[in-house]
Amino acid sequence: MAQLTGRPPTPSVAAQSAPETRHLKSVAVASMVGTAIEFYDFFLYGLAASLVLNSQFFPKISPLAGTLASLGTFGAGILARPLGALIFGHLGDRSGRKHVLVLTLVTAGGSTALVGLLPNYQQIGIAAPVLLLALRILQGLGIGGEWGGAVLMAAEHAPGTRRTVWACFPQMGNPVGLIVAILVLFLFNGVLSAPQFQNWGWRIPFLLSLALVVLGLVIRWRIRETPEFEQVRGARDLLKLPMATLAKNYTRSLVLGTLYSTASPAIGLLIYVYAVAIGHELLHIPTARMLDLAAAAGVGVLVAIWVSANLAEKIGRKIVSILGFVLMMAWAIPFVLLFRTGFIPPMLVGFVMFGVAVGMVNGPQAAVLAGLFPVAARYTGVSVAFQLASVLGGAVAPLALVALLGTTHELVVIGLWALILAAMSTVAFLLLPPSATGVHQQNPHSSTKRTEMGLIPSRFPAARDDATPPRPTLSTSEHGGTDRGSDDRYP
Repeated sequence: MAQLTGRPPTPSVAAQSAPETRHLKSVAVASMVGTAIEFYDFFLYGLAASLVLNSQFFPKISPLAGTLASLGTFGAGILARPLGALIFGHLGDRSGRKHVLVLTLVTAGGSTALVGLLPNYQQIGIAAPVLLLALRILQGLGIGGEWGGAVLMAAEHAPGTRRTVWACFPQMGNPVGLIVAILVLFLFNGVLSAPQFQNWGWRIPFLLSLALVVLGLVIRWRIRETPEFEQVRGARDLLKLPMATLAKNYTRSLVLGTLYSTASPAIGLLIYVYAVAIGHELLHIPTARMLDLAAAAGVGVLVAIWVSANLAEKIGRKIVSILGFVLMMAWAIPFVLLFRTGFIPPMLVGFVMFGVAVGMVNGPQAAVLAGLFPVAARYTGVSVAFQLASVLGGAVAPLALVALLGTTHELVVIGLWALILAAMSTVAFLLLPPSATGVHQQNPHSSTKRTEMGLIPSRFPAARDDATPPRPTLSTSEHGGTDRGSDDRYP
């Protein structure tokens, strides 16, 4: 006999069939590998901008100005990401997650490979940096749609009680991509002489993107569309304009989701990319040593993502995320004090600990953002919120940091900058609805309601800005069927 409950019971992992469990693992691997490839491309360019692209594409200006100019093209790719989020998010909410993820992989990976074929300034003049900028924008568009889709492929396949853990796999692709990019640069920089690497060797890591893209396509083509999207599509409840629905009903979730997600990419890019250039140019530390520190930070982020996601399933996303933000704020000033010593051992501690703080926040982050938006507009919502945060944290905030450094000439402003960003994201996180910050999300098969703009699921009622508490629904009956209320629509 069916029991009256607040929501249908969530199936456990043990209740899943063996084929479904194997497919879920394949989805998690596909999400992580694809994201790792995308961020390999992203970080490869960022690191190359600090090492070699300045002399190849901006030789007519001073070395420091050339480095800043090449990092500026890196920032242009970040600025393009929200547009990519809108384009690919719309397609993902209209046609499905799987096929759009194939498009994002080809777009970002293909543009990175073309950088390896691009003539330099000496060969084609001003056209070289212009084409470099165009390819960076194209890459930014692809990455703008990649992260949100990869997160949803994992999260929407996962059982509700394990959603935080499965959704963290795409997050781990970020540091994995960084570590692989650094290892590849180390390999070719070590095998080739300095003139060889500067003249042509730097192109090989970019061209390797083609092989990685093929690998990613093979893996992604074998996975199925997410069950939650298939339900919405089967009920013909797709939205014509997902962004319009979000703007009308989920504005607060978009704003808070963006601000909550800003600190981690800002501090992540600081320790991954910008600190490499700062340490080399201002502290005169060899680039190889700075890359060692960035790789060590990436390992710290990777381990902390996995640990924090699993811990969040036990004690809640809220507690784990707050611990991560507190560590960010507490470590902001000590990081700078260790950084400016110029000695590798204390700098290593600073980088790793900051990486752990970023990883603790990133572990539950994907599941938190997925919990803010309805299925029918989730690809758009998650992507736009995260990519706007990437612009704030990866482009706007670093420009402010450069201005502060140029004015004060004091490295301590880096710590104050990180402290302010972490505090802002903490406040935004505390204002998020409980449906997103709890131990796990609601059952993916709970009810939905029709509005004049399309399907507005009630599975995350607190995420909607004007939400009201859901009516009780009937749980699974003893015969295996589901008793559904007559007033609710099930996708």
